[in-house]
Amino acid sequence: MTGSSSQTTAVGATGTSPLRVAVASFIGTTVEYYDFFIYGTAAALVFPKLFFPGVDAATGILLSFATFGVGFLARPLGGVVFGHFGDRIGRKKMLVLSLVGMGSATMLMGLLPGYDQIGIAAPILLTVLRLLQGFAVGGEWGGATLMAVEHAPQSRKGFFGAFSQMGAPAGTSVATLAFLLVAQLPDDDFLSWGWRLPFLFSAVLIGIGLFIRLSLAESPDFAEVRKRNAVVALPVVTAVRRHWREILLVAGTYLSQGVFAYICSAYLISCATANAGISRTFALTGVFLAGIVAVILYPIFGSLSDTFGRKTLYLVGASSMAIVIAPAFALINTGNPWNFVLALVLIFGIAMAPAAGVTGSLFTMIFDSDVRYSGVSLGYTLSQVLGSAFAPTIATALYAATKSSNAIVLYLLVVSAISIVSVVLIPGGWGRKGAAQQLVSDEENNTVKVSVDTHAQRRSAQSARKQ
Repeated sequence: MTGSSSQTTAVGATGTSPLRVAVASFIGTTVEYYDFFIYGTAAALVFPKLFFPGVDAATGILLSFATFGVGFLARPLGGVVFGHFGDRIGRKKMLVLSLVGMGSATMLMGLLPGYDQIGIAAPILLTVLRLLQGFAVGGEWGGATLMAVEHAPQSRKGFFGAFSQMGAPAGTSVATLAFLLVAQLPDDDFLSWGWRLPFLFSAVLIGIGLFIRLSLAESPDFAEVRKRNAVVALPVVTAVRRHWREILLVAGTYLSQGVFAYICSAYLISCATANAGISRTFALTGVFLAGIVAVILYPIFGSLSDTFGRKTLYLVGASSMAIVIAPAFALINTGNPWNFVLALVLIFGIAMAPAAGVTGSLFTMIFDSDVRYSGVSLGYTLSQVLGSAFAPTIATALYAATKSSNAIVLYLLVVSAISIVSVVLIPGGWGRKGAAQQLVSDEENNTVKVSVDTHAQRRSAQSARKQ
């Protein structure tokens, strides 16, 4: 859609370099996912006791993880709304709104009274705020990823596209570190006020994120769409009509990555402390270290995808997750805290990295630029609802029913298989050809343009051949 000449002009005119945009996307998504992930940690360690007292421990954890899951139910609506306006009025404005919405909900959670103070209103308000979080984050990932990938030169889209992905493990690590610090408090202090501090700290991170995002220029691809007066009236409807197959394949491809991420960042913390006898300090340390490893590896695999192809790297990652899951749970089941840390690093830090590092560039480049925000957001959030939303709840229920992790391993193998099949079917070639994303030389203008294989273009070509 948008030629590299247009992209170069946009970047030069605004003074916004691809690296600056990528770093801003990384910091912004780190802040957003910090807010989103501290809920998962609190759902494992705090909320069962404060918001669901009077039930047995297993039921309290199930109810807590259920509120964790409802946040994902609002994600598709957020994806639709933010995608619509992101394709209509721009990526940048939507990213600012998503950051403010997420941060506001998170700070209010930190001020929320428990069940002992306001009764049933406490879990109800907690659920409402979680829905607001889900709505806000529904438009976050797509917009941040598009900003990074669309500003990037064609030959480095994999590398720069990895930066927004790095925000998820980075946000997880920062959130885990915040809880790790307050977890050192005596239990009474931790449960009464200590757990609130990570939520209230979000105010500082919001300020940083807003300062950075407001300084960025709009995406050159969106600027080109607006310049050509090609803004679509109903981007979501157009995206579904034109790219319904790609949306479904994006959802299937991302399925295992999302499920594994939330199993590691939420369920395994609860499992370690409640079932394996591992202290919450070791449990949180494992998530923190795994997140750091992931942040280091994501851009490496993103860069490799610019040479070896995004589908190739994603398939390596999806297969790696399936391979390591049984050995990782065997390590966890030993009850040794260091084995638990090793298992988390193996799954969340290493096995997921090839797939996660190329997710942004792989998903972005299969949609037309005029409906790209909508298409990416719909596929991503659909996967979150179908997979990530209730992954901790499903894992908890499977363990409660079988008293064994074997059922959880089988569950994760099934979602891995779905992702492996989906990435094979997703549009795009393998190897260097796939990484090039159909670059076509324009000899007349001495530029390089990106040719996107849309349904409309295929129909036009078929008509021309018939004539």
